[in-house]
Amino acid sequence: MNRRHFLQSSALLSAAGLLSPSYSFADSTLLKKIGIQLFSLPKLLEKDFRAAIKMLSQMGYSEIEMYGPYPFSANEAKEGWKRVTPSLGFSGSGYFGLTSKEVKDIFKENKITTPAVHTDLFTLQKNMNELGEAGHTLGFTYVGLPAIPPDKRKNLDDYKKMADEFNRIGESAKKAGLKFSYHNHGYGLKEMEGKIPLNVILENTDPKLVFFEMDIYWTAAGGADPVSYLKNYPGRYHLMHVKDMKEKKQFSGDGGDSGQWIELFPYMTTAGDGVMDLKAIISEAQKSGVKHFFVEQDMVNEPEVALKRSIDYLKGL
Repeated sequence: MNRRHFLQSSALLSAAGLLSPSYSFADSTLLKKIGIQLFSLPKLLEKDFRAAIKMLSQMGYSEIEMYGPYPFSANEAKEGWKRVTPSLGFSGSGYFGLTSKEVKDIFKENKITTPAVHTDLFTLQKNMNELGEAGHTLGFTYVGLPAIPPDKRKNLDDYKKMADEFNRIGESAKKAGLKFSYHNHGYGLKEMEGKIPLNVILENTDPKLVFFEMDIYWTAAGGADPVSYLKNYPGRYHLMHVKDMKEKKQFSGDGGDSGQWIELFPYMTTAGDGVMDLKAIISEAQKSGVKHFFVEQDMVNEPEVALKRSIDYLKGL
């Protein structure tokens, strides 16, 4: 190679950043870490927890969000779980019959961290110290409420009371070394008595005590725009459930009952296979302060295939 050709080649490589020893193709990706909510593959976890976690790690997932109930959960949560599991086809949750140390060791073996867990209102109200101990063992900081019980969101006054309760829970979580987060579902996005209930919660909770996890699928299904919420409430959302929708669909009603949720399950699809602008949503989420992104495909068929497709798409953004 003569000197002129060498200089031309060097210029091209330099322009691409390939001569820099610190260059990595990963530097150009939108998401540096991609997590998974374990409710995406409960049957595999129940069958062989260690193998399922290893599979997720090999796919490239580096963060996990667990779901309860756990051995330390309030009795009301455990009894409620027993009532619903016959229709789900599995009963495993929390530590899936293992000890907290065994779970911790499995995560460590697979280089996976657990920044967040989902729990329930009873456990948040009654067993925060136990949650704190579990967080110390497993390393999680965020303790999330996945849904407000139906009997506590019948009218706007209920939502105002729940905002007050969230502040109390947030204070309790802080004392235990944790952060309380609320995961929005499909309800609370339609006007009620002249106001949007979710806005009432956002505007009546202490930003230093109450954090939010946006489920972009249920937000869209409720007729709201995820990007607008991220722009309007910067700093409030710390976590996000990343999903996609085959075609634009909204609830048949106010999104307040499980029947309406189940109607929309068939429209949930692998990230990148649907109509949601995930790149725009995730970009705005990062500007707004979202720190953890979890793929969630509720009890998806063939998780070995679907969850791999999702993370491969997200890695490419």
